[in-house]
Amino acid sequence: MLMEEKKIVLTAKVMPTDELSCGDRRLRAAAIDAAGRAYAPYSRFSVGAAALLADDSIVTGNNQENMAYPSGLCAERVALFAAGATFPDIPVTAIAIVAMSGGEVHPHVSPCGSCRQVMLETERRYGGAIRVLMCGRDETVVVSSVSGLMPFAFGL
Repeated sequence: MLMEEKKIVLTAKVMPTDELSCGDRRLRAAAIDAAGRAYAPYSRFSVGAAALLADDSIVTGNNQENMAYPSGLCAERVALFAAGATFPDIPVTAIAIVAMSGGEVHPHVSPCGSCRQVMLETERRYGGAIRVLMCGRDETVVVSSVSGLMPFAFGL
């Protein structure tokens, strides 16, 4: 058997934050609000996530740190687990992620590998793509499906 080389390509839209649609601005604002309520006394790096459900409701989450690292949890997982626990039959269609420190929004932040895996399983659970908005101060990176962020996911 000969070695085969494959190319993996991620397509993302990068747009100025002020060009987001009204719905995406609403989702970003919810993520910023959630980041403002994060419990991040150790890193001082607050992350907020806002999951949009198919019925247009939004469930938020934020990072919850703990002195006994790694007992804390990332914002994305908090939001998705809360959505799954509270609205188990309503699909998640998008998630916005924002990072802040000192009250200022950072340039866009990418979800960690654990969050990507949970996001992908949520996408598979509902059988539809979840748009990912990595929102920064001046621009937002939008990926049309979590699967693009996790090409070598568990369970493939």
